[in-house]
Amino acid sequence: MSRVSLFNSPLLLGFEHVERTLDRLSRHGGDGYPPYNIEQIGPNRLRITLAVAGFAPNELEVQVEDHQLVIRGRQAEDQNRVYLHRGIAARQFQRSFVLADGIEVIGATLDAGLLNIDLVRPEVQAKVRTVEIRTADGQPARKDVAEPRPAPRAANESG
Repeated sequence: MSRVSLFNSPLLLGFEHVERTLDRLSRHGGDGYPPYNIEQIGPNRLRITLAVAGFAPNELEVQVEDHQLVIRGRQAEDQNRVYLHRGIAARQFQRSFVLADGIEVIGATLDAGLLNIDLVRPEVQAKVRTVEIRTADGQPARKDVAEPRPAPRAANESG
């Protein structure tokens, strides 16, 4: 069965990366471990908090890979312990979050079993640019775009 692309319209130019991102999201369903929160802590700031009780800082890794925030946890088995009951598993995990363009990871802290990862979204300045149209021989198609017009004189100016 072939998959229908959502972005095959000729009006959607350059959105292949969005389609790849959606494919990546659908493949990483995940098991829900570790649980996490995402909160807005300022106008352009976010915080992802993961519950990682039992993990030491050297057993956690936070990386940004190809527009993805990837958090990994690896606990080493303590061979010297003898468990009569083991309800808390020493497990590995990998949790990924797809980052929009411009989102930057500014830091991570581990406090009381919670890993806080702070992100910032810089304000995007709207950019408007006029593209000059030229004729086949390279001349400006419109004189008013290529050459600035002189300012109109006031009625009381002599000239």
